[in-house]
Amino acid sequence: MYTRETVRRGALLCATLLAFGPCVTAVHGYSIIDLGTLGGTTSSARGVNDSGQVVGESAIAGDSTGHAFLYSGGVMTDLGTLGGTSSFAYSINDSGQVVGKSANHAFLYSGGVMTELGTLGGTSGCAYGINDSGQVVGHSYIAGNSASHAFLYSGGAMGDLGTLGGLNSYASSINSSGQVAGWSHMAGDTSVHAFLYSGGVMTDLGTLGGLNSWALGINSFGEVVGNFSLSIRDSVRHAFLYSGGVTTDLGTLGGTHSFAYSINDSGQVVGNSYIAGGSHSHAFLYSGGVMTDLNDLLPPGSGWTLQRAWAINEAGWIAGQGFGPSGSTHGFLLTPEPTTLSLLALGGLVVTRRRR
Repeated sequence: MYTRETVRRGALLCATLLAFGPCVTAVHGYSIIDLGTLGGTTSSARGVNDSGQVVGESAIAGDSTGHAFLYSGGVMTDLGTLGGTSSFAYSINDSGQVVGKSANHAFLYSGGVMTELGTLGGTSGCAYGINDSGQVVGHSYIAGNSASHAFLYSGGAMGDLGTLGGLNSYASSINSSGQVAGWSHMAGDTSVHAFLYSGGVMTDLGTLGGLNSWALGINSFGEVVGNFSLSIRDSVRHAFLYSGGVTTDLGTLGGTHSFAYSINDSGQVVGNSYIAGGSHSHAFLYSGGVMTDLNDLLPPGSGWTLQRAWAINEAGWIAGQGFGPSGSTHGFLLTPEPTTLSLLALGGLVVTRRRR
Protein backbone atom coordinates (compact mmCIF):
# COMPACT_ATOMS: atom_id res chain seq x y z
CA MET A 1 0.00 0.00 0.00
CA TYR A 2 1.27 3.46 -0.88
CA THR A 3 0.53 6.42 1.40
CA ARG A 4 2.05 9.75 2.30
CA GLU A 5 5.19 7.83 3.24
CA THR A 6 5.98 8.04 -0.49
CA VAL A 7 6.22 11.81 -0.20
CA ARG A 8 8.29 11.68 2.97
CA ARG A 9 10.76 9.28 1.35
CA GLY A 10 11.01 11.41 -1.77
CA ALA A 11 11.78 14.52 0.24
CA LEU A 12 14.48 12.71 2.22
CA LEU A 13 16.07 11.42 -0.99
CA CYS A 14 16.06 14.94 -2.44
CA ALA A 15 17.83 16.19 0.67
CA THR A 16 20.44 13.45 0.26
CA LEU A 17 21.13 14.47 -3.32
CA LEU A 18 21.52 18.10 -2.37
CA ALA A 19 24.49 17.02 -0.27
CA PHE A 20 26.32 16.18 -3.51
CA GLY A 21 27.14 19.87 -3.90
CA PRO A 22 27.85 21.62 -7.20
CA CYS A 23 26.42 18.85 -9.41
CA VAL A 24 22.92 19.71 -8.13
CA THR A 25 21.19 22.90 -9.25
CA ALA A 26 18.14 24.03 -7.30
CA VAL A 27 15.24 24.87 -9.61
CA HIS A 28 11.64 25.89 -9.23
CA GLY A 29 9.82 22.59 -9.15
CA TYR A 30 12.77 20.24 -9.58
CA SER A 31 16.43 19.85 -8.82
CA ILE A 32 18.48 18.65 -11.77
CA ILE A 33 21.65 16.58 -11.76
CA ASP A 34 23.88 16.54 -14.83
CA LEU A 35 25.09 12.94 -14.88
CA GLY A 36 28.10 13.78 -17.03
CA THR A 37 29.78 11.20 -19.28
CA LEU A 38 32.35 8.40 -19.32
CA GLY A 39 34.87 10.73 -20.94
CA GLY A 40 33.10 11.33 -24.22
CA THR A 41 30.81 14.11 -25.36
CA THR A 42 27.30 12.70 -24.88
CA SER A 43 25.23 10.50 -22.58
CA SER A 44 21.62 9.43 -22.04
CA ALA A 45 19.87 8.15 -18.89
CA ARG A 46 17.40 5.32 -19.55
CA GLY A 47 16.36 3.89 -16.16
CA VAL A 48 16.14 4.85 -12.47
CA ASN A 49 15.35 2.74 -9.40
CA ASP A 50 13.83 3.76 -6.07
CA SER A 51 17.28 4.39 -4.57
CA GLY A 52 18.03 6.98 -7.25
CA GLN A 53 20.56 4.81 -9.11
CA VAL A 54 20.51 5.58 -12.82
CA VAL A 55 21.55 3.56 -15.87
CA GLY A 56 22.04 4.44 -19.51
CA GLU A 57 24.76 4.78 -22.09
CA SER A 58 27.59 7.25 -22.56
CA ALA A 59 30.24 7.97 -25.13
CA ILE A 60 33.71 7.04 -23.90
CA ALA A 61 36.87 9.13 -24.42
CA GLY A 62 37.38 9.90 -28.08
CA ASP A 63 33.66 9.34 -28.84
CA SER A 64 34.54 6.21 -30.79
CA THR A 65 31.80 4.16 -29.12
CA GLY A 66 29.44 4.08 -26.14
CA HIS A 67 29.30 2.00 -22.97
CA ALA A 68 26.56 1.19 -20.49
CA PHE A 69 26.87 3.08 -17.20
CA LEU A 70 25.60 2.93 -13.64
CA TYR A 71 25.32 6.25 -11.84
CA SER A 72 25.23 5.89 -8.05
CA GLY A 73 26.24 8.19 -5.21
CA GLY A 74 27.42 10.88 -7.60
CA VAL A 75 29.73 8.55 -9.53
CA MET A 76 29.26 7.23 -13.08
CA THR A 77 30.72 3.73 -13.50
CA ASP A 78 31.52 2.10 -16.84
CA LEU A 79 29.87 -1.35 -16.92
CA GLY A 80 32.06 -2.55 -19.76
CA THR A 81 30.95 -4.93 -22.51
CA LEU A 82 30.52 -8.61 -23.29
CA GLY A 83 33.62 -8.44 -25.43
CA GLY A 84 32.44 -6.14 -28.18
CA THR A 85 33.03 -2.43 -28.54
CA SER A 86 29.74 -1.11 -27.21
CA SER A 87 27.02 -1.70 -24.63
CA PHE A 88 23.69 -0.13 -23.68
CA ALA A 89 21.82 -0.26 -20.33
CA TYR A 90 18.04 0.13 -20.29
CA SER A 91 16.69 -0.78 -16.86
CA ILE A 92 17.70 -1.25 -13.21
CA ASN A 93 15.82 -2.84 -10.32
CA ASP A 94 15.92 -1.94 -6.63
CA SER A 95 18.70 -4.47 -6.01
CA GLY A 96 20.94 -2.63 -8.47
CA GLN A 97 20.73 -5.31 -11.16
CA VAL A 98 21.01 -3.86 -14.66
CA VAL A 99 19.93 -5.20 -18.05
CA GLY A 100 20.75 -4.17 -21.58
CA LYS A 101 22.57 -5.17 -24.73
CA SER A 102 26.21 -5.73 -25.65
CA ALA A 103 27.82 -7.56 -28.56
CA ASN A 104 24.29 -8.10 -29.92
CA HIS A 105 23.31 -10.12 -26.84
CA ALA A 106 21.09 -9.47 -23.85
CA PHE A 107 22.98 -9.06 -20.59
CA LEU A 108 22.35 -8.99 -16.86
CA TYR A 109 24.80 -6.99 -14.76
CA SER A 110 24.76 -8.09 -11.11
CA GLY A 111 27.35 -7.97 -8.35
CA GLY A 112 29.88 -6.28 -10.61
CA VAL A 113 29.65 -8.98 -13.31
CA MET A 114 28.05 -8.68 -16.77
CA THR A 115 26.51 -12.02 -17.82
CA GLU A 116 25.13 -12.98 -21.22
CA LEU A 117 21.55 -14.30 -20.98
CA GLY A 118 21.63 -16.40 -24.14
CA THR A 119 18.98 -16.43 -26.88
CA LEU A 120 15.87 -18.28 -28.06
CA GLY A 121 18.01 -20.20 -30.51
CA GLY A 122 19.12 -17.37 -32.76
CA THR A 123 22.26 -15.30 -32.83
CA SER A 124 21.28 -12.10 -31.00
CA GLY A 125 18.94 -10.43 -28.56
CA CYS A 126 18.42 -7.50 -26.19
CA ALA A 127 17.09 -7.07 -22.63
CA TYR A 128 14.89 -4.03 -21.93
CA GLY A 129 13.28 -4.55 -18.53
CA ILE A 130 13.87 -6.17 -15.13
CA ASN A 131 11.70 -6.39 -12.01
CA ASP A 132 12.70 -6.70 -8.36
CA SER A 133 12.51 -10.50 -8.55
CA GLY A 134 15.22 -10.48 -11.21
CA GLN A 135 12.89 -11.49 -14.06
CA VAL A 136 14.09 -10.01 -17.35
CA VAL A 137 12.24 -9.26 -20.59
CA GLY A 138 13.38 -8.33 -24.06
CA HIS A 139 13.55 -9.91 -27.49
CA SER A 140 15.69 -12.56 -29.15
CA TYR A 141 16.01 -14.15 -32.56
CA ILE A 142 14.68 -17.69 -32.71
CA ALA A 143 16.43 -20.64 -34.37
CA GLY A 144 17.42 -19.85 -37.93
CA ASN A 145 17.05 -16.11 -37.26
CA SER A 146 13.72 -16.25 -39.07
CA ALA A 147 12.00 -14.02 -36.52
CA SER A 148 12.54 -12.17 -33.25
CA HIS A 149 10.30 -13.03 -30.29
CA ALA A 150 9.61 -11.46 -26.93
CA PHE A 151 11.19 -13.38 -24.07
CA LEU A 152 10.84 -13.73 -20.32
CA TYR A 153 14.02 -14.77 -18.53
CA SER A 154 13.27 -16.27 -15.13
CA GLY A 155 15.03 -18.81 -12.93
CA GLY A 156 17.99 -19.01 -15.27
CA ALA A 157 15.92 -19.92 -18.32
CA MET A 158 14.68 -17.85 -21.28
CA GLY A 159 11.08 -18.50 -22.33
CA ASP A 160 9.44 -17.54 -25.64
CA LEU A 161 6.30 -15.43 -25.12
CA GLY A 162 5.09 -15.97 -28.68
CA THR A 163 3.30 -13.38 -30.83
CA LEU A 164 -0.16 -12.04 -31.65
CA GLY A 165 -0.15 -14.03 -34.87
CA GLY A 166 2.67 -12.38 -36.81
CA LEU A 167 6.36 -13.15 -37.10
CA ASN A 168 7.92 -10.83 -34.54
CA SER A 169 7.28 -9.62 -31.00
CA TYR A 170 9.19 -7.49 -28.48
CA ALA A 171 8.87 -7.19 -24.68
CA SER A 172 9.76 -3.81 -23.23
CA SER A 173 8.85 -3.78 -19.53
CA ILE A 174 7.87 -6.10 -16.64
CA ASN A 175 6.21 -5.33 -13.31
CA SER A 176 6.47 -6.90 -9.86
CA SER A 177 3.73 -9.43 -10.64
CA GLY A 178 5.45 -10.65 -13.79
CA GLN A 179 3.07 -8.90 -16.17
CA VAL A 180 4.81 -7.86 -19.38
CA ALA A 181 4.20 -5.01 -21.82
CA GLY A 182 5.40 -4.98 -25.39
CA TRP A 183 4.27 -5.17 -28.99
CA SER A 184 3.83 -7.80 -31.67
CA HIS A 185 3.20 -8.11 -35.38
CA MET A 186 -0.31 -9.19 -36.24
CA ALA A 187 -1.19 -11.97 -38.66
CA GLY A 188 0.06 -11.02 -42.10
CA ASP A 189 2.66 -8.70 -40.53
CA THR A 190 0.91 -5.61 -41.89
CA SER A 191 0.71 -3.94 -38.48
CA VAL A 192 1.99 -4.14 -34.90
CA HIS A 193 -0.15 -3.95 -31.76
CA ALA A 194 0.68 -3.28 -28.13
CA PHE A 195 0.20 -6.26 -25.83
CA LEU A 196 -0.16 -7.06 -22.15
CA TYR A 197 1.15 -10.52 -21.22
CA SER A 198 -0.33 -11.82 -17.97
CA GLY A 199 -0.90 -15.29 -16.58
CA GLY A 200 0.56 -16.92 -19.66
CA VAL A 201 -1.78 -15.07 -22.05
CA MET A 202 -0.80 -12.32 -24.51
CA THR A 203 -3.66 -9.83 -24.85
CA ASP A 204 -3.96 -7.45 -27.80
CA LEU A 205 -4.44 -3.88 -26.51
CA GLY A 206 -5.58 -2.70 -29.93
CA THR A 207 -5.24 0.82 -31.30
CA LEU A 208 -7.13 4.10 -31.29
CA GLY A 209 -7.96 4.35 -34.99
CA GLY A 210 -4.63 3.75 -36.65
CA LEU A 211 -2.89 0.56 -37.69
CA ASN A 212 -0.17 0.37 -35.06
CA SER A 213 0.50 0.61 -31.33
CA TRP A 214 3.51 -0.03 -29.10
CA ALA A 215 3.56 -0.64 -25.31
CA LEU A 216 6.73 0.56 -23.56
CA GLY A 217 6.05 0.75 -19.82
CA ILE A 218 3.97 -0.96 -17.14
CA ASN A 219 3.42 -0.36 -13.41
CA SER A 220 2.47 -2.69 -10.56
CA PHE A 221 -1.25 -2.24 -11.27
CA GLY A 222 -0.97 -3.44 -14.85
CA GLU A 223 -1.40 0.07 -16.24
CA VAL A 224 0.43 0.33 -19.56
CA VAL A 225 1.85 3.27 -21.50
CA GLY A 226 3.23 3.62 -24.99
CA ASN A 227 2.20 5.21 -28.26
CA PHE A 228 -0.19 4.50 -31.10
CA SER A 229 -0.64 5.77 -34.62
CA LEU A 230 -3.65 7.83 -35.64
CA SER A 231 -5.83 7.16 -38.65
CA ILE A 232 -4.53 10.18 -40.54
CA ARG A 233 -2.09 8.52 -42.96
CA ASP A 234 -1.03 6.42 -39.94
CA SER A 235 2.07 8.60 -39.65
CA VAL A 236 1.10 10.59 -36.54
CA ARG A 237 1.75 9.04 -33.13
CA HIS A 238 0.33 9.92 -29.72
CA ALA A 239 1.20 8.70 -26.24
CA PHE A 240 -1.42 6.50 -24.56
CA LEU A 241 -2.34 5.18 -21.12
CA TYR A 242 -4.12 1.82 -20.83
CA SER A 243 -5.86 1.38 -17.48
CA GLY A 244 -8.78 -0.82 -16.45
CA GLY A 245 -9.45 -1.89 -20.00
CA VAL A 246 -9.66 1.69 -21.28
CA THR A 247 -7.07 3.32 -23.56
CA THR A 248 -6.64 7.09 -23.24
CA ASP A 249 -4.94 9.42 -25.72
CA LEU A 250 -2.60 11.61 -23.64
CA GLY A 251 -2.37 14.28 -26.33
CA THR A 252 0.73 16.38 -27.04
CA LEU A 253 2.50 19.55 -25.95
CA GLY A 254 1.04 21.33 -28.95
CA GLY A 255 2.97 19.54 -31.68
CA THR A 256 2.21 16.54 -33.84
CA HIS A 257 3.70 13.55 -31.99
CA SER A 258 4.09 12.30 -28.42
CA PHE A 259 5.62 9.15 -26.91
CA ALA A 260 5.21 7.66 -23.40
CA TYR A 261 7.93 5.42 -21.96
CA SER A 262 7.38 4.85 -18.25
CA ILE A 263 4.66 4.94 -15.57
CA ASN A 264 4.98 4.66 -11.79
CA ASP A 265 2.48 3.26 -9.31
CA SER A 266 1.03 6.73 -8.71
CA GLY A 267 0.01 6.86 -12.36
CA GLN A 268 2.57 9.49 -13.34
CA VAL A 269 3.75 9.07 -16.92
CA VAL A 270 6.88 10.44 -18.62
CA GLY A 271 7.94 10.68 -22.23
CA ASN A 272 8.50 13.28 -24.91
CA SER A 273 6.34 15.32 -27.23
CA TYR A 274 6.82 17.72 -30.08
CA ILE A 275 5.93 21.26 -29.13
CA ALA A 276 3.84 23.78 -31.05
CA GLY A 277 5.36 25.59 -33.97
CA GLY A 278 8.17 23.24 -34.84
CA SER A 279 9.83 19.86 -34.78
CA HIS A 280 11.53 20.22 -31.40
CA SER A 281 10.83 17.51 -28.83
CA HIS A 282 10.48 18.23 -25.10
CA ALA A 283 10.30 15.90 -22.11
CA PHE A 284 6.91 15.73 -20.40
CA LEU A 285 5.27 14.63 -17.17
CA TYR A 286 1.64 13.49 -17.36
CA SER A 287 -0.11 13.60 -13.98
CA GLY A 288 -3.71 14.08 -12.93
CA GLY A 289 -4.89 14.23 -16.53
CA VAL A 290 -2.50 17.02 -17.50
CA MET A 291 0.62 16.84 -19.70
CA THR A 292 3.26 19.32 -18.53
CA ASP A 293 6.43 20.34 -20.34
CA LEU A 294 9.20 19.57 -17.84
CA ASN A 295 11.15 22.52 -19.19
CA ASP A 296 8.46 24.79 -17.74
CA LEU A 297 9.47 23.56 -14.28
CA LEU A 298 13.06 24.72 -14.77
CA PRO A 299 13.97 28.33 -14.02
CA PRO A 300 14.89 30.77 -16.81
CA GLY A 301 18.61 30.61 -17.46
CA SER A 302 19.03 27.03 -16.24
CA GLY A 303 20.93 26.22 -19.43
CA TRP A 304 18.93 23.03 -20.02
CA THR A 305 16.52 21.90 -22.70
CA LEU A 306 15.05 18.58 -21.54
CA GLN A 307 14.42 16.51 -24.65
CA ARG A 308 13.27 13.08 -23.43
CA ALA A 309 12.15 11.62 -20.11
CA TRP A 310 12.78 7.87 -20.25
CA ALA A 311 11.91 6.68 -16.74
CA ILE A 312 10.25 7.66 -13.47
CA ASN A 313 10.51 5.99 -10.05
CA GLU A 314 8.04 5.76 -7.16
CA ALA A 315 9.28 8.99 -5.56
CA GLY A 316 8.74 10.88 -8.82
CA TRP A 317 12.41 11.06 -9.81
CA ILE A 318 12.82 11.32 -13.57
CA ALA A 319 15.73 10.16 -15.73
CA GLY A 320 16.25 11.27 -19.31
CA GLN A 321 18.39 13.22 -21.71
CA GLY A 322 18.66 16.87 -22.60
CA PHE A 323 20.80 19.54 -24.13
CA GLY A 324 22.73 20.87 -21.14
CA PRO A 325 24.98 23.79 -20.19
CA SER A 326 27.95 21.82 -21.52
CA GLY A 327 26.63 22.35 -25.03
CA SER A 328 26.08 18.62 -25.55
CA THR A 329 23.36 16.07 -24.89
CA HIS A 330 23.77 14.65 -21.37
CA GLY A 331 21.79 12.31 -19.17
CA PHE A 332 19.94 14.00 -16.31
CA LEU A 333 18.14 13.10 -13.11
CA LEU A 334 15.30 15.30 -11.85
CA THR A 335 14.21 15.20 -8.21
CA PRO A 336 11.01 16.97 -7.09
CA GLU A 337 11.31 19.84 -4.68
CA PRO A 338 9.07 19.50 -1.60
CA THR A 339 6.71 22.11 -3.07
CA THR A 340 6.51 20.10 -6.28
CA LEU A 341 5.63 16.98 -4.31
CA SER A 342 2.77 18.87 -2.69
CA LEU A 343 1.50 20.16 -6.05
CA LEU A 344 1.83 16.76 -7.71
CA ALA A 345 -0.19 15.28 -4.86
CA LEU A 346 -3.18 16.97 -6.48
CA GLY A 347 -2.40 14.97 -9.61
CA GLY A 348 -2.26 11.62 -7.90
CA LEU A 349 1.16 11.33 -6.24
CA VAL A 350 -0.29 11.08 -2.74
CA VAL A 351 -2.77 8.25 -3.04
CA THR A 352 -3.46 5.07 -1.22
CA ARG A 353 -3.44 2.19 -3.69
CA ARG A 354 -3.30 -1.50 -2.94
CA ARG A 355 -1.12 -3.75 -5.06
CA ARG A 356 -2.97 -6.32 -7.12
